[in-house]
Amino acid sequence: MVRLNRIYTRTGDDGQTGLVGGARVSKADPRVEAYGAVDELNATLGLARLHTAADPELDAMLGRIQNELFDLGADLATPLEPAPEWTPLRIVAGQVARLEAEIDAMNARLAPLDSFILPGGSALAAHLHLARTVARRAERDSVRAQGAGVAFNPEALRYLNRLSDHLFCAGRRANDDGAHDVKWVPGATR
Repeated sequence: MVRLNRIYTRTGDDGQTGLVGGARVSKADPRVEAYGAVDELNATLGLARLHTAADPELDAMLGRIQNELFDLGADLATPLEPAPEWTPLRIVAGQVARLEAEIDAMNARLAPLDSFILPGGSALAAHLHLARTVARRAERDSVRAQGAGVAFNPEALRYLNRLSDHLFCAGRRANDDGAHDVKWVPGATR
């Protein structure tokens, strides 16, 4: 377990932060951008969960995902090379498979899509669609970091990709299984 005795350390006052393993990097480093977006995603899920009282099963899924997002942040903050002397916390294929199974279960009960969905409907759905967009940004930030030479665990990127799909289905679930989705009407205001 992590033990935090002090909240401020003053070690980041110069614009640097520490990665898992001790390496110091700029707070603007692409790796830090990637795990920072994951942290923001976790906060948006915390807001969404303020509205899950009517769906305890969804609340449990989101609670588990919030915990996994801390795992994901630790994974992204731990360089692959040099290999740590300890077993690092990494996202594993089973976590991606669980997201896929939940997506399939949610999608099976949703009304078929006949238009693009606008973020909205219920408060829960709106928050979940916001979380979906933050998940996509975290994924883009991670891919951008890879393009800049940062190596990540491939399962971490798969997890982010599936998570945005999961949150899309969860948003539709929150709109009475798609019955109250807000649909895009092309050219409606022309």
